[in-house]
Order: sequence, then structure tokens, then C-alpha cells
Amino acid sequence: MTVEQYFSATYAEAREKFRAEAKAAGATLTTYENPRAKGPAGETLTTDVACLGPADADKVYLTVSGTHGVEGFCGSGAQIGHFRDRLFEAMPAGTRAVMIHAINPYGFAWLRRVTEDNVDLNRNFQDFSKPLPENRPYEDIHDFLIPDHWEGQGRAAADQGIMAFQQKNGAFAFQAAMTGGQYTHPNGLFFGGQKPTWSNDTIRRILKEHVPATTKRLASIDFHTGLGPMGYGEPIYIGPDGFGSEERSRAVFGPEVTNPNSGTSTSAKVTGTVPEAFLDLPRHIELTAIALEYGTQPVPQVLDSLRGDHWLHAKGELDSDLGRLLKQRIRDAFYTDTTAWKAAVYGRAADFALRAFRGLAA
Repeated sequence: MTVEQYFSATYAEAREKFRAEAKAAGATLTTYENPRAKGPAGETLTTDVACLGPADADKVYLTVSGTHGVEGFCGSGAQIGHFRDRLFEAMPAGTRAVMIHAINPYGFAWLRRVTEDNVDLNRNFQDFSKPLPENRPYEDIHDFLIPDHWEGQGRAAADQGIMAFQQKNGAFAFQAAMTGGQYTHPNGLFFGGQKPTWSNDTIRRILKEHVPATTKRLASIDFHTGLGPMGYGEPIYIGPDGFGSEERSRAVFGPEVTNPNSGTSTSAKVTGTVPEAFLDLPRHIELTAIALEYGTQPVPQVLDSLRGDHWLHAKGELDSDLGRLLKQRIRDAFYTDTTAWKAAVYGRAADFALRAFRGLAA
């Protein structure tokens, strides 16, 4: 199997490869079936967890793929390669690997960034008993993001509205307004939800069931795509504040670690991210968590593909020429299906696995 073959063309293929390589490596597998959704062909959708190493480990290396569904092609390939190349043999003694494959299987299978309830999982980890964050700038652009018609004068008018917002506030302000998360438009983009999703509940369950009570150190990588230079994996500090340490993240993963909160990242500042689930773990654990964000296409092109996908599922027809075109565009925006990109992704992922191992051993 070549590096290119670590990656898959569909969710179903990725799941089959992941399970086969995990078994071949001697890992134990646990399956979590999503009861709220089916795949495009009516197939069962699952999150699969592979664990390798002692059940009483004091160190854990944890990876997550598919937080944003369609971005799962990238993380899945990295996880499959981890088993195929036996990278786990470089883990320090007393380390357990916990590989969470396709935490958002609906989005992976349907080529969507969101869950089955149109929720951005990486905005969903909120305390829903309290007032949710406000994103007033999003209110100014929502109707432009999802126009009544994707083509023709309606689309042109919507694009003019977006251009006017950017001219007044700047391109990054538009990115922040669109991607920062919003909790008022269930059919909108980057909707954080009004309650925990199945994927939210499931990752909390996985942490409870598979991170040993003996754990003292945990290093985590969550794989993402869609921002930054083509093929470059930007390590982004993701907290959570008060538990993770930005300084420790740089010590373990290198000085190139960025932070959206300080404006050094290609990502805008967001709240309700997946690492908030780590707060369920005992606070004595030394946590080092990053997202590894791989570039694919220019940001305006990526954001436009997201607009198209949300319009398609809100107002369009999946089984149409336009529907198929928009689906291909969102796939391309988050998965660069070339040999060179896959090699760059996997090489960086393997490098960061080794950095994590050194950090756990230090």
C-alpha cells in the first residue's frame, strides 16, 4: 500500500480501511452507531475507535478525524497510515493510542461539513444552560450567504451584498463573521446548535470509556482542512483555556504553533470547539492539544463552496446537475485528491505524531 492508498474516495472505503489496518496492527475496535442519520445509500453511519497500548497507561496519544465531516478524508488517511507504517512502535513505554475515526460520520458520508442537524460540531461544545454567544455581524450577511437562487440575478445581488460588507469591514472581518459561529439561524452556516449533537455526546463518551483513569499526560491532534497554503499543515493551539497550555503546545509541537485568539492563525477566533470536551477529564492530566489545519484552495473559494452546499441542502435539489456540481466543489475544497497533497498531508502528520511521542516522554 502506497501513501496515496492510505486515503479513500468515500466514507465507506475510509471506514473499511481504518478498521482493517487497526485490526492488523493489533488494536481493539469499538463502534458507535449514529441512530439519527443514514448515509446516501441508506447505509449505517458509525464512529469507530481504535485503541492500542496498555489499558492502565499513564500517557495517551489521541487523534480525531472527521470533526467537519468532509474534512475526514485527510485525517482518515493520516490515521490509516499511522497503523500501516506502525508509527505506534515509536510511542514511549506506557502510552495508549486512541484513534477516533469519523466523529461526524454524516458529514463525511454526505460530503458536508456539518452534522445531520446542520450543526458545526466545532461550535457545538457550549453550556446550553447559559446564554449563547452572539455574532451580530453574521446577522448582516446571512441572507447574502444563502440567496433564494444560486444562479442569476438573485445570486449576483447576494454577492454584491457580500462585497459591500468586505469593502466596509475587510475580508478577514467577513471570514470572522461567517465562520466564528452563530446560534440564531438553524439553516445557516457555522450554526452551533441549540443542544449537544450526537457527535458531541459521543466524543464525551469515548473520552470517558477509552482514556484510562491512570492517565497523567495526553497529547491530541484534531485533523482539519480548508485554510492556509496548499498542503501545509498549520498547527493551531486549541486549548481549552484553563486546561491546555499554549506554551506547552509550542514546546511539544514547535514554535510554528499559532493561536486564533492572538491573531497569528489563518483561523478566526471561535468558541464551542471540540477540545472543550477535555474539560470532562480530571484536571490533573497534562493536556497538549492542537488542530492540524491543511490548506487546499484559496479561502474565498472554500467559503463559496460552503455557501453552495448550504444553499443546496436548504433550497436546491441534490439530484440535479447543479447539485452534483456543488457537491464536487465542496469535496474539492476540503480534499485535494492529488498524490502530492496526500504525501504532504501524511508526511506532516507522521512528523507531528513523533513530536507528540517525544512530548509525552519528556
